[in-house]
Amino acid sequence: MAQEQIQIQAQKQIQVQRLSQQQMLQVKLLEMPLTELEQNVIAELDDNPALESGEPETDLATTDDVLDNASDDFDTQNEREERQDALDIALERMRSDDDLPTYVGRQQRDNADYEEIVYGDTTSFIDKLNEQVGERELSEEQREIVEYLIGSLDDDGLLRKDLDTISDELAIYQGIDVTVSQLEESLKVLQDFDPAGIGARSLQECLLLQIDRKVENGEWEADSKLYEYIRKVIANYFDAFTKKHWDKIQTSMQLNDLQVEALQKEIRKLNPKPGASMGETMGRNVQQITPDFIVDTEDDGTITFSLNHGHLPELYVSHTFNEMVAAYKENKASMNRQQKEALLYAKEKVEKAQGYIEAIKQRRHTLTITMNAIIDIQRKFFQDGDEAELKPMILKDVADRTGLDISTISRVSNIKYAQTRWGTFPLRFFFTDSYTTDEGEEMSTRKIKLALKEVIEKENKTKPLSDDTLAKVLKDKGFPIARRTVAKYREQLGIPVARLRKE
Repeated sequence: MAQEQIQIQAQKQIQVQRLSQQQMLQVKLLEMPLTELEQNVIAELDDNPALESGEPETDLATTDDVLDNASDDFDTQNEREERQDALDIALERMRSDDDLPTYVGRQQRDNADYEEIVYGDTTSFIDKLNEQVGERELSEEQREIVEYLIGSLDDDGLLRKDLDTISDELAIYQGIDVTVSQLEESLKVLQDFDPAGIGARSLQECLLLQIDRKVENGEWEADSKLYEYIRKVIANYFDAFTKKHWDKIQTSMQLNDLQVEALQKEIRKLNPKPGASMGETMGRNVQQITPDFIVDTEDDGTITFSLNHGHLPELYVSHTFNEMVAAYKENKASMNRQQKEALLYAKEKVEKAQGYIEAIKQRRHTLTITMNAIIDIQRKFFQDGDEAELKPMILKDVADRTGLDISTISRVSNIKYAQTRWGTFPLRFFFTDSYTTDEGEEMSTRKIKLALKEVIEKENKTKPLSDDTLAKVLKDKGFPIARRTVAKYREQLGIPVARLRKE
């Protein structure tokens, strides 16, 4: 008997957590490294007249003059009668508000001890991509999505996050509901940027994008054998290509030695890390590294640290705007419509300035307690500078110590650097996974990898060690790990198999 399909429409109540505007601002500022925050503060100062920098003014204009000037900016001819009731309600509500305080966020300090490490010019990898966003005809939503994708790229210029995750993040943190298919369209826009390969989700896709770009630019003919063969190697024989099994590729594609040599020569011209190429001008890296944390280690092992405030100014809410709101909220009867509109404008700007300063304070607090936790866990490294002393530490470990969410710790540790006695390191450097042996002992994967690298560097290059032998040597050194784990760590270190290490 045929089954009948019917659609039923039902109503149900669900609870959805949404971030407030203030929370979204705090998340946005928290993600920013110092140099980007400096630019954001300058932009906010330009945009909000109630937010000021430097020392608070002592010689203020009269409140009447400011209010009259502000009201001129709102001399619109329509909609005034319709807005009168809303203005009266807003003003009435203001009567019950507490007096507005002057919020001050202290940002300045003597930063003579921090080093700004600059290679070449100061235009960052992200800046160059964002410049290209402005050159495209995109809707406001498309522009925001592409900029978010740019912010999700790793240092190599590849997109390691899956699109489902990015779709969720956009909905939660940006308030943008977008499907995976819409994200793929925006990703295609990004992948059309320079240099070729940017925004690829894998090394294979990265190389294919570069190959196709050479055809688009006219470097190769679309019907040429060179293009056909190279694309076939990367598209159909990628696994053999990564393992350098050129003998298998040659046999399968029926190529002669000269053809294989020509293909290898052209493929070597492709860049597996297009993000790094954006930092090259005349052979030099143009990335700018400004440490967000300055960690000092004394000879007796005492560790202290401070936040680098760079060129951030002291921020405060304009006394003029505060006086304007305070003086007129009790004089509703004597105010005309223009003055009421100016008053609401002033109150809005004051609240926005207060919120911005509070977000800056919250950012500083979050950075401080996070770095405190990292130093507590990795104290031995900060004292001795020995990478092998880094303890197993993941985001959850820091989150548990600070009481913050894991996603917050992730944002703090992203694109931020710490200047130490032993050099300047990205915060991600201090995070390392753990390996649990059969005996239940927990070991740092970083320490195991360093030991593995040292063994391979000292091996006899005419008779390189197999993964089985490496596992036995490491076990003798106190690292009892399986052969498959050796193979995994070796690949992560970018070290080829024994036969390819033979000299």
